[in-house]
Amino acid sequence: MEKTLVVVESPAKAKTIKKYLGKGYEVKASVGHIKDLPNQAAKDRRSPLKGAFPGSPVLGVDVSDDFKPYYEIIPGKEKVIKDLRDSAARVDRLFLATDPDREGEAIAWHLKEELGKPDDATYRILFNELTERRIKEAVASPTRLDNNKYNAQQARRILDRIVGYQISPLLWEKVQFGLSAGRVQSVALRIIVDRQNARDKFLPEEYWSVTAFLKAKKPPSFEAKLVEYDGRKIQVGNMKTARTLVNEAVSHPFVVADVQRKERSRRPQPPFITSTMQQEASKKLRFTGTRTMRIAQQLYEGIELGDQGAVGLITYMRTDSTRVAPEAIAAVRQFIGGTYGPNYLPPKPHTYKVGKTAQEAHEAIRPTSMELPPERVARYLDKAQLALYTLIWRRFVASQAAAAIMDMTTASIASGRMTFRATGSVMRFDGYTRIYSVEPEDENGRQSQSKEDTEKALPPLNVGDQLTLGEIVPRQHFTQPPP
Repeated sequence: MEKTLVVVESPAKAKTIKKYLGKGYEVKASVGHIKDLPNQAAKDRRSPLKGAFPGSPVLGVDVSDDFKPYYEIIPGKEKVIKDLRDSAARVDRLFLATDPDREGEAIAWHLKEELGKPDDATYRILFNELTERRIKEAVASPTRLDNNKYNAQQARRILDRIVGYQISPLLWEKVQFGLSAGRVQSVALRIIVDRQNARDKFLPEEYWSVTAFLKAKKPPSFEAKLVEYDGRKIQVGNMKTARTLVNEAVSHPFVVADVQRKERSRRPQPPFITSTMQQEASKKLRFTGTRTMRIAQQLYEGIELGDQGAVGLITYMRTDSTRVAPEAIAAVRQFIGGTYGPNYLPPKPHTYKVGKTAQEAHEAIRPTSMELPPERVARYLDKAQLALYTLIWRRFVASQAAAAIMDMTTASIASGRMTFRATGSVMRFDGYTRIYSVEPEDENGRQSQSKEDTEKALPPLNVGDQLTLGEIVPRQHFTQPPP
């Protein structure tokens, strides 16, 4: 019988995979990276990287020779590599099953280099969920290592080193010892500084709003804002003008001049990718990005579910693709129809645009099985795991549910030479919002915690209706700097 060594990154994942593969397969973990550029930041604070000229062993990158990197075994990984070499020598095939991203590809290449198996006995297997079906499918159709993906990781790592080791010393000398410059954070810092400079230069301008509080024949009462004077858009710049307008308005009746009613549908948001999961977990659960990824890793690698053993509950959590496998879409549509009824199931599955730079081999972050809803696995999860799993579950289910339908009403109200406008909306069909609530956004694109800000109800209004004025209020405002 042919014997196979499967190498993954984490011991937890190794345990889950071993359960599904059985005899003939040995599953071991590399425990992350085994090789890296040399890490030799000097201890001399006066000359933090003495000798770190291009091409030096301290930098680990020869910029004069096509940016050639020099890798070395990470200290402390010698025992892991020896154990993997011994195991590799006893088997016929080597399956490298590290994570399906650039970092995982780099680990796979370094394992291939160190374990010494011939090319025709070394394979790459990929899966984005730790389920029996996916793992057996991957083992049945192994591929070869992807040199392009490995080079993409190398390019990022080399940039990290060049930026970090050549700019960080300047920060140590000019600002504070121990600060670091990074490939991403240095650019992000520049963007923040530019935005802060724009805020510092911003000169607020005064403006006023004039709001009428009105009643129709039937409740509720509502408010309308002054928008036009003599048919032209009006901007009120000071208190004197605002009070003049108020005095003019109260001397005229308020009459409904026009009513526009439109039906508006609001589509659900796509399932999570890494960035949107971190953003929503921060907003809804108050999790840091690091904590979110740590918990997601646990859900991906497998949770002990009693007699079922370790089960991966979500797909791979490092992804920039909103793509979903057809069988997963079929399963969630069946779940929506059976749980919420046919009205909540759209005629066709929703599709979402995938960014040009997204890795199409990946899927969005989603539950691995619709048969494992949060309430079923709650007793096996801690509080944080359950909260994040529930968020992922609801976002995925909602992404394939029917759109919410709103009745939007805009009423124009005449008062002499002035036109006031009132807008409101009524939820006619809650659709996906029954599963995953989304707060409306304010004028700056920030989400408001109160739906009253954008979804105020209006009474029945018809052209010619005369309204009762409760009061009319001028308010002072100032323009705001960039957020």
